[in-house]
Amino acid sequence: MKVDYVLPFVEACVTVIQTMAGLTPERGQLSARPQMFTSQQLNIVCGITGQIEGQVIYGMSIQTAEKIASKMLGTAVTTFDQLAASAIAELGNMVSGNSMTLMAGKGFTCDITPPTIVKGTNVKISTLDIPALVIPMAVADLGSLEINVSLQERRARAA
Repeated sequence: MKVDYVLPFVEACVTVIQTMAGLTPERGQLSARPQMFTSQQLNIVCGITGQIEGQVIYGMSIQTAEKIASKMLGTAVTTFDQLAASAIAELGNMVSGNSMTLMAGKGFTCDITPPTIVKGTNVKISTLDIPALVIPMAVADLGSLEINVSLQERRARAA
């Protein structure tokens, strides 16, 4: 997978969290997986379409999701309810949308699908054998999240 597909997600994540929480996430060591997989309790799944296609999953613990939702909503979230889920889905939407803007600046024309929240552990999502790069992001006072990026250049379709 090209680094040009991954770096926009890191940059967008930093920008969005700085804007909404006033905190700067720190990137951890990148790792690779042969296919998309997450062991996180709560995941935001966003599809990417266009010249580059695939999926991005933002995974985190329920506690981290509650803390992030609290910052976004401006009120304490103690139970991950529908309002908290909406805020977390919007986090995925904002990071993915900002990433697509950054990718457009590199000459890629892409769009995102609406985010989907998936709760549970050991979630496996088929990505048509597209390898995934995992980017851990630590945010002081909020917890950590991981960005799983599984993208490839769109293949030409037969007419």
